[in-house]
Amino acid sequence: MVKKTPLHACHLEAGARMVEFAGWDMPVQYSGVVDEHRAVREDVGIFDVSHMGEIELSGLGAEAVCRRLFANDAANLVPGRAQYSLIPNEEGGVVDDIIVYRLAEDRFLVCVNASNADKDFEWICDRSAGECSVVDRSDQFALIAVQGPKAARLVGQLVPEAAEMKRFSCAEVDIVGHAGMIARTGYTGEDGFELFVPSAAAAHVWNRLLKDGESLGVRPIGLGARDTLRLEAALPLYGHELNDSISPFEAGLDWVVKLNRPQMTGYEALARAKKQPSRVLMGLVVDKGIAREGCSVLASGIRIGVVTSGTHSPTLGRPVAIALVDREADTHDLAVDVRGKPRPAQMTNLPFYVRAGD
Repeated sequence: MVKKTPLHACHLEAGARMVEFAGWDMPVQYSGVVDEHRAVREDVGIFDVSHMGEIELSGLGAEAVCRRLFANDAANLVPGRAQYSLIPNEEGGVVDDIIVYRLAEDRFLVCVNASNADKDFEWICDRSAGECSVVDRSDQFALIAVQGPKAARLVGQLVPEAAEMKRFSCAEVDIVGHAGMIARTGYTGEDGFELFVPSAAAAHVWNRLLKDGESLGVRPIGLGARDTLRLEAALPLYGHELNDSISPFEAGLDWVVKLNRPQMTGYEALARAKKQPSRVLMGLVVDKGIAREGCSVLASGIRIGVVTSGTHSPTLGRPVAIALVDREADTHDLAVDVRGKPRPAQMTNLPFYVRAGD
């Protein structure tokens, strides 16, 4: 049975077009993907990301479990800070990419991808060996992302301390009368916040954001624009730029993996992968046609890799793609095979878009 988020009725009332995604009935667009994309780049947008999973680790052994199971080093986190991380497997691939929030010395909240939530929970439970409490809190939370250059002004109207928060900080706060958590994180390449609120309070908070943000040009944003935004910012999507057989070093995530713990899952495989990554992510601007996932990348007519994500960039006004290619391949005369036709492409640096001031 397809699941519904606590905000499902709000989406229907707003006339959203709904699609099934990772087992959830989710809004793909409201006013249109390009319109919503530009609203986030220029003003502020709010996203329902309540399909994401939340797993809490607590107790004296929580930090040790995080350090063993996650690629980034949770020991570097102080309470009130968050970090992007990965769950590595024994072969050096990736089970999932995650955000780890340290709420107290012995308490962590891990936000995981919707498609991997059950798998991740089982993975952590099986490998925590009773060292700490592991609780799936996904059903207790609704998660609302507020993204865009005016995000701090909007969220500051609901949570006064928000504007002073640093990037990748988090705090348990009152959100218009409801106990929740706020983090200055996001998945768009813009400034923004993510609000974890009790499921029963989701509609109240959502509607307050729309009401209070009316003068700021706030828009509800669907999955369509969420994908074009993250792709412009070259933020990985699990199942595309990351999976069980793509190493973090091939995905350009060297900075996430801290090889200072031999007890970390996949340590030896990751150490080998760091020395000799066989593939690398490449940014491409394509002359004509949208290069979708699975399209072959050609150099002088020879296949050198595959597109992992592709779209039409509303910001650049051109088709762009991220591809995983052989590290030592010749990159002259690049093209992408789009429905049997080689479309000329030019290699470009990632990300495609960087907001002013970054």
